[in-house]
Amino acid sequence: MRVGLLLVQAPSYRPRRPYQAPIAKKEIAVKSLRILCPIFLLATLLAPAAHAQFAVFDATNYATALQEFGQLEQMYTTAVETRDQIISAYNLAYQMSQMPQDMAMRYGSQFTSWTDLAAPDTYGNIAAWINALNLGGQTQALAAYTSSVIQAQPYPASALAAQDAATQATIQNQYATSELAQGTTTGTLATLGTIRSNSEALAQKLANLDADTYSTDPSQQSEMAVLGKINTATLLQIHSQQDTNQILAASVQQQLVAQKQQIDAQNRAINEAIYFQQNFPNVMQQITGGVSDSIHSISLSPNGH
Repeated sequence: MRVGLLLVQAPSYRPRRPYQAPIAKKEIAVKSLRILCPIFLLATLLAPAAHAQFAVFDATNYATALQEFGQLEQMYTTAVETRDQIISAYNLAYQMSQMPQDMAMRYGSQFTSWTDLAAPDTYGNIAAWINALNLGGQTQALAAYTSSVIQAQPYPASALAAQDAATQATIQNQYATSELAQGTTTGTLATLGTIRSNSEALAQKLANLDADTYSTDPSQQSEMAVLGKINTATLLQIHSQQDTNQILAASVQQQLVAQKQQIDAQNRAINEAIYFQQNFPNVMQQITGGVSDSIHSISLSPNGH
């Protein structure tokens, strides 16, 4: 008969064995030795006479072999568990990298984009204004203002010097309002034109971002790709907010000019009221005195007396 160890096939997955102290392992080795010794003796007695020599059995090596077998079995179980964890992590990563097929259909939207301004030009004096609003630039804005707005002529120096101080201040104030309005208007034209001119490039970038967001390509849905798109969307939003702030600033500047005109009108009314109160008695006295002298100089007598 043949005596040997039975081959034990390890299952594909089994829970990790609890840790056994060295004393418990030695007890297992001793129990195994007690079982195998009678079998070994029986095999020796049944052997042929030519082979009557007893074999040497080393119990220490056998116990060591059992211990190594237990360690190998534990390493195998650990390797199987690690493999299963790696497969689960891969499946989860693959599932997360897949984009739903109907995202673009469910959430894709079209937005209004900037368009070039157009208007009839009967007398040819608004072409520069339209060009400034479509292209931007300070040069185009100045040309638009010059061709479309009535220009204030310089006040004659001799005529200005002949006026009193209050009249000179009023005239100079009116010129200041006109020049401020010119600077504000040209600045607004340049800002709006630049924003409109850059809108086509911005629309293309937004279209690219929209396509990448709803793309089913796994390379577009990796962690770094998604973070890159989030960063790009944030930058586009910041630039768009910057354009909005520029438009709001230009609008505030226009309101400041309009407010200055209102303040100037109110101040002129106050100054005229003060001047009237201060000079009313003298003016009335001159008027009444002149009328009285005129009446006295008129003779109703036929003889002229």
